[in-house]
Amino acid sequence: MHILVLGAAESGVGAALLAQAKGHSVFVSDKSPIQPIYKEKLTQAGIPFEENQHTMEEVLKAEEVIKSPGIPEKAPVIQALREKGTPIISEIEFAGRYTKAKCICITGTNGKTTTTLLTYHLLKETGYNVGLAGNVGYSFAEQIIEDKFDYYVIELSSFQLDDTYHFQPWISVLLNITPDHLDRYNYSLASYAESKLRIMRNQDSSGYFIYNADDENIQRYFQAALRSVQQLPFSLHHRSDYQLGAYYLDEENICVDLQPGYFSKTQKINTASSPLIGQHNRQNMMAAVLCARLAGIEKSRIEAALATFHNADHRLQPVGEINGVRFINDSKATNVEAAWYALDGIKEPIVWIAGGTDKGNDYATLVQLAETKVKALICLGVDNEKLKTSFASVVPHLEETQSVETAVRRAAELAQPGDVVLLSPACASFDLFKNYEDRGRQFAAAVKRVSE
Repeated sequence: MHILVLGAAESGVGAALLAQAKGHSVFVSDKSPIQPIYKEKLTQAGIPFEENQHTMEEVLKAEEVIKSPGIPEKAPVIQALREKGTPIISEIEFAGRYTKAKCICITGTNGKTTTTLLTYHLLKETGYNVGLAGNVGYSFAEQIIEDKFDYYVIELSSFQLDDTYHFQPWISVLLNITPDHLDRYNYSLASYAESKLRIMRNQDSSGYFIYNADDENIQRYFQAALRSVQQLPFSLHHRSDYQLGAYYLDEENICVDLQPGYFSKTQKINTASSPLIGQHNRQNMMAAVLCARLAGIEKSRIEAALATFHNADHRLQPVGEINGVRFINDSKATNVEAAWYALDGIKEPIVWIAGGTDKGNDYATLVQLAETKVKALICLGVDNEKLKTSFASVVPHLEETQSVETAVRRAAELAQPGDVVLLSPACASFDLFKNYEDRGRQFAAAVKRVSE
């Protein structure tokens, strides 16, 4: 078969290499420049490619197209292929054809990277032969060339799920559905929810669907009664309206029941040793622990592995302490909801550093938390007017700066021993930084300099 791969980054190049390994002829096309690392991989493999353009004559020769997740449906090249009737699939769909491994697939608007990394950690620490793939930055397709793992833990964005048709996870996890990326879904929450729910639509009674029973949008769009998949909802509370797979008994203990309704199977798992903080991370832990229990990992080994987990950088990441004040880097919190989770999860008084490129934010949900928890707000952005309007009458002290080092110095001066300085911007980073990672790294470096 002649396969066209659109997009030559991690997923596209991985798909091209797998397609070639399986005997297909392959052509790769990217309308942007291709990064040297990926160009080298394609050149070494002898796979023809083009960059900075899509030559339509070449594109329309394809019998099947593997589309990178970043390319929107409305792109002219996709429209031309749709018009011709050429099948378009995702890297995940293509790679899934060539493995018999058990796939644990995780999606959700927020929390999916943490849950994916934690699930992978629980399996790997316990000696399982497990791979990590998907939206965490590792091509699933490229790993399938060797296909040396018995399990894969895969983070899936809605964009990666959009062009899946037959892919069947062993366990699928849906953490939450909140409005995001709606420009790719005709500004329809229903369409976005449908995209997220594709994760479990091919599962049958041999598979498991783990989902958040507390999430209103999942309740609204998931037709539970119509599905044959084994369902394990989880909740922060013991709810009488659900037969739950997991719920919190108290602050530090999860009750896990792999056969809801059969109470002899119930187990209590202690999470006190976990470094993760906040309500959202309690939800993420329940999902990961359910995955680990379904994989057969014993309670004592789960509890031990929880203690050794280190989350990805820029997600409620401790980066230092100055005079008894903890500094936490939550630069990944680029929307209001993520900042809400951070403010809600920290129990100590907070000096909050926020701001950046506003994405049409509505800060109303943060006002009560700011009123009760935030002793000072430092606005770190080019235009801070909206933050000032929202919080000037709510927090005791507010100031602004365009310098991350000044923000850290002022925060250290304003905080008392026992307080927390929290960088949780609730905004994108592109006004003063390259991206949220750059913002988080500069913050951590400034904390180090100020502490010296």
